[in-house]
Amino acid sequence: MIVRLRGELSEVMEGSVILEREGAAYEVLVPAFALGELGAVRGQAVLLHTFEYYEGSAAGGNLIPRIVGFLRVEDREFFEEFTTVKGIGIRKGLKALSEPTGRIARDIESADAVALARLPGIGRRTAEQIIVELRGKVTAFAHSGGVRGAGTNETSKLSQSQRDALELLVAWGDSRADVIRWLARAAELQSDLQEVEAWVKAAYRIKAGHDSVAGR
Repeated sequence: MIVRLRGELSEVMEGSVILEREGAAYEVLVPAFALGELGAVRGQAVLLHTFEYYEGSAAGGNLIPRIVGFLRVEDREFFEEFTTVKGIGIRKGLKALSEPTGRIARDIESADAVALARLPGIGRRTAEQIIVELRGKVTAFAHSGGVRGAGTNETSKLSQSQRDALELLVAWGDSRADVIRWLARAAELQSDLQEVEAWVKAAYRIKAGHDSVAGR
């Protein structure tokens, strides 16, 4: 089984990406919430944590091998747990993960069926089923900073201009966890940003899934 795959991210499509490696191009299915972040690094080398499965009917002899990939190991682990719920298969699960896994884990642990029902393809009945089957099993994901750096420790790693940008974007309505994640990715792509305005623009480019933070 392929558990990690590194290559150049050449295409980002709806629900999947193309990763090129040593002359071969791999289509990798990815969760909905990761598309914006992946779009921001198109054309660059990325590492995805993966697993494989076969799609189709064994009876009809038409099984197609698929690769599913995640930017973080904990996202893959959460997804494997998430898809143990009756009625949630691979494709439905990837579409449903329109929010970071830590946020979904927190909704499960707090039994917030209303929030879970808002996920694509997850209605009230399935949301309640998710809570019944997974509550108590995803605590580690809910408390691991899983909404991508919402904790004080992550905030303390930011520069003063980044923290100012963070507070500004939160005041405008974005979640603190999301903004910290965008700023972290922006810093990976272009660490020499100094001004608050530059960090704000960079964060919004990451949010929008643009190819670079500098607009080039």
